[in-house]
Amino acid sequence: MPSVYIKTYGCQMNERDSEAVAAQLAARGYSLAPSEATADVILLNTCSVRDAAEQKAIGKMKNIAAAVRRRPNVILGFMGCMAQSRGRQLLDQLPDVDLVLGTQKFHRAADYLDDIVAGRRERIVDVEAEAGSEGAIKEHLPAGRDAEGGRAAPVTAFVSIMQGCNQRCTFCIVPSTRGEERSRGLADLVAECRQLAQGGVKEITLLGQIVTSYGRRDLPPLHGKSAFVQLLEAVQEIDGLERIRFTSPHPKGYGDDLVEAYARLPKLCESAHLPAQSGSDRVLKAMHRGYTRARFLGLVEKLRQARPKIGITTDFIVGFPGETEADFEETLSLAREAQFDNAYIFKYSPRKDTPAAEMPGQAPPQIKEQRHASLLAEINAIGRLRYGACVGRTVEILVEGPSRKNPARLAGRTRCNKIVILQDTGRHRGQLMNVKITRAGSFTLYGDPAAVNHD
Repeated sequence: MPSVYIKTYGCQMNERDSEAVAAQLAARGYSLAPSEATADVILLNTCSVRDAAEQKAIGKMKNIAAAVRRRPNVILGFMGCMAQSRGRQLLDQLPDVDLVLGTQKFHRAADYLDDIVAGRRERIVDVEAEAGSEGAIKEHLPAGRDAEGGRAAPVTAFVSIMQGCNQRCTFCIVPSTRGEERSRGLADLVAECRQLAQGGVKEITLLGQIVTSYGRRDLPPLHGKSAFVQLLEAVQEIDGLERIRFTSPHPKGYGDDLVEAYARLPKLCESAHLPAQSGSDRVLKAMHRGYTRARFLGLVEKLRQARPKIGITTDFIVGFPGETEADFEETLSLAREAQFDNAYIFKYSPRKDTPAAEMPGQAPPQIKEQRHASLLAEINAIGRLRYGACVGRTVEILVEGPSRKNPARLAGRTRCNKIVILQDTGRHRGQLMNVKITRAGSFTLYGDPAAVNHD
């Protein structure tokens, strides 16, 4: 059978989709290649959130196509958000591509590749909507493998609980590429999580475009608890599971029931990713975010009251159309006031068919660069203080596997979602353990299990 290599761009949802496709193909007899250099099938799972991500994937495919011309039977394909957005246009632009698979068609990957390999079909484009696709692919790779054929973190797993987004922020293409919200059944999700725990998974991350919107139309509130909190409670009861995370939420989805869940559910990690996007009420309104600066900061305060050691990260967009220097100063001051543990900062990128792309006041590239650099410097300064304050503390980490940057060392994660690097003794992988933080780097901590006082 052929070998397959999948390269993933973008979010954790894409990572989960790639893993599911790889597991589906492995079940059909395909092997996972360690790189595109030896693979018979090369798939790029793409992102459309920013133009740079699309151009990166297209450039990568051009390079791959040129490199594999010496191996004429290699099958090339695009999956994911850019495939959904561009469809057949990708075949016209890149004639070596054989497969274009949209976001509601991942479960068709094995069938389509079988057809192409067998010569039953030549080139396939499928970006049509399909009812039930949110729960159509649930496969997980066996421990020790990942979708790119390299190392895996077998003690952690992503579980996709829904697809799509109804928020329609004016800058975002996701509603076009992922469709409207569609949630999986609660019992189905709990069964998947239980199976993962039985297989040795200790930490599960629940995924959705706006994960806190889970089940809003399908599962009524129960005793004042939203469908999402009901799901958290059900997963909390799974034997063998130690930690629960979720991403990516929307600040509007943090009702009092979810804030209270942080204080009440011991397996729910004290970590929250709250995408602020801007600190200016005027810009937030233009973005169609649905909250104000004061409401956002109030939520940060509520979460820190519920779990004082909670780690809070965020997203920012700089250079949004019409953003003035005064608006940007509001973003800087929000960062200082909220004291985020980390932030992902993006320069606004116009996306086709989004309202913001047609707004007046499009910022020139140099303004975006300047504001990006200024905000990054602020976040880095805050991060140095917050990470530096961890030195000397003893923290619990889940050891996930080899460090990405240095495979000779191990990487673990604190409950508040900080990465900790430690020496590989050969006996800590997959364990929950206490380590003493000995030093702090750039958004990374370094720990020593031997330094912990076990008395």
